[in-house]
Amino acid sequence: MQLIKNIFAIPRIIYFFIPIIIIIILLHLLPINGVEVSSIEFIGEATLAKGLTFQKAEVGGLSGITFDAKNNLYYAISDDRGQKANARFYTLKIDLSKDYLQNGRVAPISVTTFLNKNGQTFRSSETDTEGIALTNKASVFISSEGDAAKFINPFIKEFSLASGREIAILPIPNKFLPDKTSQQGIRNNLAFESLTITPDKKHLFTATENALIQDGVAAKPNIGTPCRILQYNLLNNQPEKEFLYQTEAVSPFLNITGKFASGLPDLLALDNQGHFLSLERSFTGLGFAISLFQVSLEGADDIYKIDSLLAIDIKNIKPVQKKLLLDLRTLDVLLDNIEGLTMGPKLPDGQQSLILISDNNFNSLQRTQILAFKIKIETPLIRLLRRLLPNLNR
Repeated sequence: MQLIKNIFAIPRIIYFFIPIIIIIILLHLLPINGVEVSSIEFIGEATLAKGLTFQKAEVGGLSGITFDAKNNLYYAISDDRGQKANARFYTLKIDLSKDYLQNGRVAPISVTTFLNKNGQTFRSSETDTEGIALTNKASVFISSEGDAAKFINPFIKEFSLASGREIAILPIPNKFLPDKTSQQGIRNNLAFESLTITPDKKHLFTATENALIQDGVAAKPNIGTPCRILQYNLLNNQPEKEFLYQTEAVSPFLNITGKFASGLPDLLALDNQGHFLSLERSFTGLGFAISLFQVSLEGADDIYKIDSLLAIDIKNIKPVQKKLLLDLRTLDVLLDNIEGLTMGPKLPDGQQSLILISDNNFNSLQRTQILAFKIKIETPLIRLLRRLLPNLNR
């Protein structure tokens, strides 16, 4: 009888270890740092005063923003081409201490002028600085769209936070550079608006706001555009991969002005495995259409060696995966020209904050608008556990 009990006792031990073994396997196989935004909540807005000046320069054109968690500060790039003041970025304080944002809680506290490698300020119209990303070396990378009409090349450069002086420059693949035949390269004012660095600081990403000339058409009403995401290895400062990002087709609404613009102004790396937030912005003739997407490079084709998408059948190229996270037109907010986004600090309730900022184009009819959100970010393991254990959400 005891022998029979011993035989049946063995499976109980096995059953005890099975869940442990499964968890160990999942921890080993799942990309733990691969994340996804599972919810997003709007927690307020603020606007800077129109015509605000700071240190003798008008604050405006804020087209990109990055967060310094160590010092709880934000660095916002101005796309002023040297017409209001020298090329520069602002250091901002954004107060989210009460779990929401409102007017009076955003203020510039300093301004840093960019200096070239010779320690001189950039000439007027030499730059069109649009993107900004913080490193772990007390520096920021800056992207400039250049000026295709004047054959001024775009650039991605690293600058000191303390002095604003140029430290390094990343090489731009030839396919992105405009030429005198107007048959290749970036379109004017539709180049490197976005800039982001992965949390491990090993890779930098930027993207064209619209298609390269040799890749397809620029965005039009009801027609999207094929953008390129460009990946750099920051261990050697070299470009290494490119991916196809297709923007959404946007329908104009009461477009009595006949003006229309649409594209990809910013990206934000969520992890080290190729997951991002992307920001798509359109001027529809009557206001702005702004959308946030979750983006994954998983399974996307590397198009680094393809110089022209028009020269091949683009249907054979697998683009990045996209999922709409939020159409900001559903918010009870009058949207302005939102162009930048960054993670902010953890909020008092423990949730993650997200900040968006607008470029007012130094236009008296527009505003420098800051929008704040509360987002929940989950790893694949947490999402799996939520599916297996539904009560975990309660």
